Amino acid sequence: MNQLLDDLFRRTSGQIVATLTRILGARNLALAEEVAQDALIKALQLWPTEGVPANPSAWLIQVAKHRALDLLRREQWLADRAPMLAALDAVSHPPHADVHLRGEPSLPDDDQLAMMFLACHPILTREARVALTLKTVCGFGVAEIARALLSRDDAIAQRLVRAKRQLRDADVRFELGPDEYHARVDSVLDAVYLLFNEGYGAHAGDDLIRAELCDEAIRLASVLVEHSMTATPAVHALLALMLLQAARLPARLGASSDLLTLAEQDRSQWDRRMIARGLVHLNRSADGDTLTPYHVEAGIAVEHATAVSYAATDWRRIVELYDVLLDINPTPVVALNRAIAISRWRGAKAGLDAVNAIVRTGALRDYYLLPATLGELSRACGDEAAAGAHYRAALACRCSEPERRFIERRLAEVVP
Repeated sequence: MNQLLDDLFRRTSGQIVATLTRILGARNLALAEEVAQDALIKALQLWPTEGVPANPSAWLIQVAKHRALDLLRREQWLADRAPMLAALDAVSHPPHADVHLRGEPSLPDDDQLAMMFLACHPILTREARVALTLKTVCGFGVAEIARALLSRDDAIAQRLVRAKRQLRDADVRFELGPDEYHARVDSVLDAVYLLFNEGYGAHAGDDLIRAELCDEAIRLASVLVEHSMTATPAVHALLALMLLQAARLPARLGASSDLLTLAEQDRSQWDRRMIARGLVHLNRSADGDTLTPYHVEAGIAVEHATAVSYAATDWRRIVELYDVLLDINPTPVVALNRAIAISRWRGAKAGLDAVNAIVRTGALRDYYLLPATLGELSRACGDEAAAGAHYRAALACRCSEPERRFIERRLAEVVP
């Protein structure tokens, strides 16, 4: 029951908040979130004894709507908005509903699209935009956002409070013009990609993969490409990248939920239809002369997705693409991924030299993959003592349980 509610509420909460924010105005974003939470609490109280309603998402939205109406009736200064709520028909579940919720009519995504861009208002910092999008559009809790952003719960809570206060004090509009959509689209893509990455490789917890988060990110990007104001080359490139990456999800874990390396994965499990969709959007992303990190990352993903085997992977081409990516997005993580690709192309020693260059900068001190990579490459170079030390350092870093088990297995292999 709790899992059902968690999954359902994540999908529905963004639509509740978006619809009520459109009606009540951005200054009442906190109220919209409050009544969405009230609806979940009521479901937790009633459903275990009364059963799950036939249309659970519509039930949640209807309860939230009535709760908002009750609160507004107590606020005379919002009395003119109350009739709009009272006249609102029951709002149903958004498109792409789970098959277990069949029979529910769908709802246009316009409200949720506008909510994404409201959360990415230029008066907010980049960090606040991402956090607010994850909270209001995607239904993340504070703890989940903190984990995704590698921050503390209290820091995220304060960031959200400040962001909502800024939107309220500025009395920003929910409806946007074309220029405003174009100005904010990059911030929206930041949030969507962060959501996907947390699903593709969770930073902590029992599960490495949270497919529902990947699905939600793909759904939000699909909303963006379906609207003429937001169907930019960068949006198509990001959607292509996420589809190409998500196509490999079924093969990333073994029978015991153990992490499998790319070389160990059964490529027959890769979703070829999703790869084909990704290639379509990558082709559409080529319109104009825009080149974003999403374009280059999607190009790297294509090399992996279309290689008939691990041995047939064109690592030289992948390194070349990482060189381009490093020019336009010079981050330590990109440099680390490039070093790994170099090790596959030119050998473990060349890769180890490239990783050690990152170590000397002092970057990625707490990122488990840096020492884990040093362990793998040291082992490939025949230095098992150094490999063991690096694996131990990796275990001291934050990572998911499947990643931790993977490193422990590697450590046991070099230190019997």
